[in-house]
Amino acid sequence: MPLEWSGLSPEVLLTLDRDSPRPLRAQLEDQLRDAIRGGRLDVGERLPSSRELARRLGLSRGLVQDCYAQLRAEGYLVSRVGAATSVAAGACPPPAPPAVPEQPPRLLADFRTGVPDLGSFPMADWLWATREAARAMPTAALDYGDPRGSAHLREVIAGYQRRVRAAAADPERTVVCSGYAQGLALTLRALAAAGVRTLAYEDPGAPAMTAAAAAHAGMAAVPVAVDDEGVDVGALTATGARAVLVTPAHQWPTGVVMAARRRLALVEWAAAHDGYVIEDDYDAEFRYDDRDPVGAVQGLAADRVVAIGTVSKSLAPALRIGWLLCPPALTGSVTAYKQLDDRGSPTLDQLALARLLESGRYDRHLRRMRTVYAARREALVAALAAHAPGVRLTGLAAGFHAVAHLPAGADERAVVDAARARGVGLYGMSANRAGKAPQPARIVLGFGNVSERAIGEGIAAIGDLLA
Repeated sequence: MPLEWSGLSPEVLLTLDRDSPRPLRAQLEDQLRDAIRGGRLDVGERLPSSRELARRLGLSRGLVQDCYAQLRAEGYLVSRVGAATSVAAGACPPPAPPAVPEQPPRLLADFRTGVPDLGSFPMADWLWATREAARAMPTAALDYGDPRGSAHLREVIAGYQRRVRAAAADPERTVVCSGYAQGLALTLRALAAAGVRTLAYEDPGAPAMTAAAAAHAGMAAVPVAVDDEGVDVGALTATGARAVLVTPAHQWPTGVVMAARRRLALVEWAAAHDGYVIEDDYDAEFRYDDRDPVGAVQGLAADRVVAIGTVSKSLAPALRIGWLLCPPALTGSVTAYKQLDDRGSPTLDQLALARLLESGRYDRHLRRMRTVYAARREALVAALAAHAPGVRLTGLAAGFHAVAHLPAGADERAVVDAARARGVGLYGMSANRAGKAPQPARIVLGFGNVSERAIGEGIAAIGDLLA
């Protein structure tokens, strides 16, 4: 299908050498032929009018008309009354057939983790917020601006984090970033510049991504075990690390909520070892149990904790908007690295998010999604009770994933492969362990982007594999 360029006279790059002995008309014909043969101009693409091309190249219109007439005679161009001159069918070599990527089989249910309900993205609210932000946006905001991000969004985020997460958030020490990956990378580079050489991380956790990010910053990465109360602070101390990455509100992927005494021990560890805690607050918005909400560890020690937040789980990963609540000692270097990376995140998107937060529409969306995820959570519990009653589920207090504990001796890999053969996507815990150990066998079940119906049908199809 030919490209349709808007405008009365589309641009095309042509250059003429007036010092060449070759006539200008011949040069123009050669360049247009080469552009068509080489695929720069495709079948059906319009050329500039003879008057416009003559003006741009400083030629007479008659010369351009003669050139077009010659190329029409050779079958390269076609024109008709009332229509622009365009590349003729058959003038270009046939394109190579596009490589058809192998399509993955359609799954009955895909329990992939870390993905919110993409179909529930509040598109109408986002478009409204974008229009409102653009309407009120001052001209000065179109400049590069502060690499930390929009002052207005930083103020809104800080207020929101204080209100909802009990964080000690300061707009001056808040840095807007492009999601979790950039936030972690900026933090690790700042820590490495401050002399930190080893990063500890939770095991199970996200070993591949964490190790790669640490290596990119010039740091070593070491795993630290997680138990029923969160990261083992005693084991952390033994590593000699001066930084640790944790998910205290809803441990990834076990779902454990870090106990209060373990939080205090972690803060004490940081103070005693001149260390820093990196808090990934990835899905704390979604809680379902009757216990009091869990606040951010950052609120206990703002000088020792870097809190990373994003809208990837609450809205959608594609927005690529996140933020860092930085300790005073790291704010300057994090800002400098952000400046080097990309000079700041897109301002209009930041202002749209600020408007969404201020208007209450963001909170309204979260309330609706808590109801959606709670219903899916219950559908998962009910489906397993009906089709695999011997399987124990944990990690259900928050978020939109749970952990299924398979019977002793079960082959996790075999279960995953057999489920895939039946059209159900399952994901084993072993991928989240530093040593990839297959035992004890666990399945991490994400239900954020799976409908209640698909959950029921998917579990029904594989219940015997889990039991």
